[in-house]
Amino acid sequence: MRYTTEHKSLYESVSKFVADEINPYVDQWEEEGIFPARELFRKMGAKGFLGITKPEAFGGMGLDWSYDLAFCEAMGEVNCGSIPMAVGVQTNMATPALAKIGSDELRREFLAPAISGDYVACIGVSEPGAGSDVASIRTNARKDGDDYIINGGKLWITNGTQADFMCLLTNTGDGPAHKNKSLIVLPMDTPGVTVARKLDKLGMRSSDTAQIFFEDVRVPQRYRIGEEGMGFIYQMQQFQEERLWGSASTLRTLEKCIQDVIDYTRQRIAFGKPLLHNQTIHFRLAELQTEVELLRSLVYRTTEGYINGEDMTRLASMAKLKAGRLCREVTDACLQYYGGMGFMNETLITRLYRDLRLVSIGGGADEVMLGILSKFMGTHPGGQ
Repeated sequence: MRYTTEHKSLYESVSKFVADEINPYVDQWEEEGIFPARELFRKMGAKGFLGITKPEAFGGMGLDWSYDLAFCEAMGEVNCGSIPMAVGVQTNMATPALAKIGSDELRREFLAPAISGDYVACIGVSEPGAGSDVASIRTNARKDGDDYIINGGKLWITNGTQADFMCLLTNTGDGPAHKNKSLIVLPMDTPGVTVARKLDKLGMRSSDTAQIFFEDVRVPQRYRIGEEGMGFIYQMQQFQEERLWGSASTLRTLEKCIQDVIDYTRQRIAFGKPLLHNQTIHFRLAELQTEVELLRSLVYRTTEGYINGEDMTRLASMAKLKAGRLCREVTDACLQYYGGMGFMNETLITRLYRDLRLVSIGGGADEVMLGILSKFMGTHPGGQ
């Protein structure tokens, strides 16, 4: 997969938007512990950034995922992990299933305003006892006439305090765990939905993350996405995009870490010479840059297969695993070369060290990726 002139033009437009509309405010948003999602998303929607791969009939551009990749890479220019993550939830985690298999009525009501930025979306999968173990969720929806009555709760919900709707994974039957779930669009202003608290996190400080409870929440069955009982499968398909986005979004950020430490160690004098002149430092940075470029190749290969309609679960899982591990390795190494300044909150590397730690956890922990890959290799005791 190669970037065309159109891809590069999109990348440059997003980079300029980041420089003008995001980076000047990141420090303020980090201090406040939240960013103005609706205000920012409306600006992004006006540029077409929130519907790059979405159907044109609902305000999207109708392009293939390689353009989302260019957008995602450019969002890596943001000076924190919070905003790219929140945007990724809007574009590639909470809306893919809605865009592909939602009814036209549902897409007009929720997808179109998500593309324009008038609605903020969140994804409701994780629960206190079911994070990476998606099959174990306990939130349930029982039928009552033409409606569902929802009870339960969700945890670690990105955009949760500002969202207009949630793409909710819930149990809708008593059958096997992989066949008793459905995806439902849940308006967050529905009676019985309670945002219990905004969570205090290690990193991703300017992204609002919430715990949410549902008590006898009534929504029409027409808000279900696709077939009843197919929710687990739909969510696994959404995870392909989530994991691909999560991997791609780290590329430019990791390169920023490396370039920042190059700039710092070039001007930082210790023992009579720039720190960068120490072979152990410039050799290590060369190794890390090579690793980032290898991750980019894997992400591009996975994207190409995804565009061609192939099942990319295996490669997307590899990319997600490698991205998480590399985020930890690169930020740790770069922070070390900052010395005492690397322990100060005023440095970018400190923020990215905290923010990027989530990549090995969110969207399926490293251990889940290893389990998936082991099944593909035939070494997992549970088989494929």
